[in-house]
Amino acid sequence: MKTLILAAALALLAATGVQAKPAHRWGIVVHGGAGVVSRSEMSPALEVAYRKAMGEALARGAAVLARHGKALDAIEAAITGLEDDPLFNAGRGAVFTAAGRNELDAAIMDGATLKAGAVAGITRTRNPISLARAVMEHSPHVMMIGDGAEAFARAQGIPAVEPAFFFTERRWRDLLADLKEKGLPVPSRPAGAPPEPPANVSLLPRDHRFGTVGVAVVDEDGNVAAGTSTGGLSAKLYGRVGDTPIIGAGTYASNASCAVSATGSGEYFIRLTVAREVCALVQYRHMSLKAAADEVVKKRLTKLGGEGGVIAAAPDGTLAWSFNTEGMYRARQTEGGKPVVRIYADEP
Repeated sequence: MKTLILAAALALLAATGVQAKPAHRWGIVVHGGAGVVSRSEMSPALEVAYRKAMGEALARGAAVLARHGKALDAIEAAITGLEDDPLFNAGRGAVFTAAGRNELDAAIMDGATLKAGAVAGITRTRNPISLARAVMEHSPHVMMIGDGAEAFARAQGIPAVEPAFFFTERRWRDLLADLKEKGLPVPSRPAGAPPEPPANVSLLPRDHRFGTVGVAVVDEDGNVAAGTSTGGLSAKLYGRVGDTPIIGAGTYASNASCAVSATGSGEYFIRLTVAREVCALVQYRHMSLKAAADEVVKKRLTKLGGEGGVIAAAPDGTLAWSFNTEGMYRARQTEGGKPVVRIYADEP
């Protein structure tokens, strides 16, 4: 009976010249960083924690899409939670610069309009992805940095925190090890940080080099979007900014092709404009999403000497990921399908 009613409705629309809106299948794919992620160095408890965190991020975004929500809302819902999770190098849990600061970058892009927002060098905004979206939606600019971006955040009512909010002992010890390896001076422990624990206290291992988090989404309207957030590289120097907030390098989205979020050695991703290049292969070479991602990551990026990976979503609901490292924290789900969470390279 329902089928007959639907058929009659479609026939009526056709007769009156009204085009029925095409149905799209929503999809979401999430990454939590790529790099040296080996089973031999991953404890069972830590593996469970990462899989749980990735599954929860996926669920937050999928819940928005299942409620007929928009791609940008799903991205923000998924990434803000990852920014608040100290397991990941984004927001709370970000790595430290050589000067002993947490400097955060983020970007978001709407594939329906090609509007984009990005921020860099953030030290007080709790969720940089929300600030990047505010730049996109409430300013005439694409990128804002440092103190100016922080002032804009306060004007927009975006929550601020003290810099010590982002401190984690795990990342601080990573910094000390990195500085020692490089023969660089060690800065003072940040103001407001908790007291230093005993040296023999067990901390999470240095499980991967590139901890950026990101999401690519297609919603039920067939609109794609991408978002990315990071603390950058441990012990980075003098205001270094990587690929994450650079539109076309670490983040890109267009309904004419796909949405891409990247993670890896940012300087190489910038030089190759990795995110845009994947989209260009889909749009102009008519390559499949997976083939385009593999071409850029496993061939061009690898040939140049870069490491990392990408996730991608297309307007038709196709999702893909590709990486040239030992692992990448990643998860995906399409409408009507079950969530998939993966870590290692040998997991499909």
